Amino acid sequence: MESTQVHHHDAWNKGKLVGQKAPFKLKEIWAIRVRLEMQGRLRELALFDLGIDSKLRACDLLSLRVRDVCHGDRVAPRAIVLQQKTQRPVEFEITSSTREVVAAWIKEAGLKSDNYLFPSRVHTSPHLGTRQYARIVDDWVEEIGLDPTAYGTHSMRRTKPTLIYRRTKNLRAVQLLLGHTKLESTARYLGIEVDDALEMAEQTEV
Repeated sequence: MESTQVHHHDAWNKGKLVGQKAPFKLKEIWAIRVRLEMQGRLRELALFDLGIDSKLRACDLLSLRVRDVCHGDRVAPRAIVLQQKTQRPVEFEITSSTREVVAAWIKEAGLKSDNYLFPSRVHTSPHLGTRQYARIVDDWVEEIGLDPTAYGTHSMRRTKPTLIYRRTKNLRAVQLLLGHTKLESTARYLGIEVDDALEMAEQTEV
């Protein structure tokens, strides 16, 4: 009688952290920003700053055109885009420092109004792809000594809403900024119930 061999396949997520990607802390934002500035990596700096400011999903961020963020030849303080996932519009602010960087990038790259803001260097794609973006974010994370498995492109989307919530505790405001339809989605997205519970525990001496 032949013995039956059982083949064990490793889980796809073996050795990987599963779940939500961590948002960047302020010191990490500045560590990445300073590094990109000092090395003159203007395209990446524009991508980083606008990614943090806009709070957009990767697909929406990468498909931005110059006209989406500019009024004439000036980068606007606010922009509105239609989200691909929900088909709902969402408005975001562009801080003055980000406007300067984005304007400098547009000028350096010689981009016109109808051009994608982050054109791809690969001929098969008109703009930077999500996989390319993921690799760029991984590089940023590794360069400042963090674990790339704990962070990703979603860290970019989560960073500013998390900072805003921690400062204001205004969940409704964060919901609007993220373009979520339900408040519960925003709470789950930020993981605030866990964070708040830990915060209260830390402040309670037994």
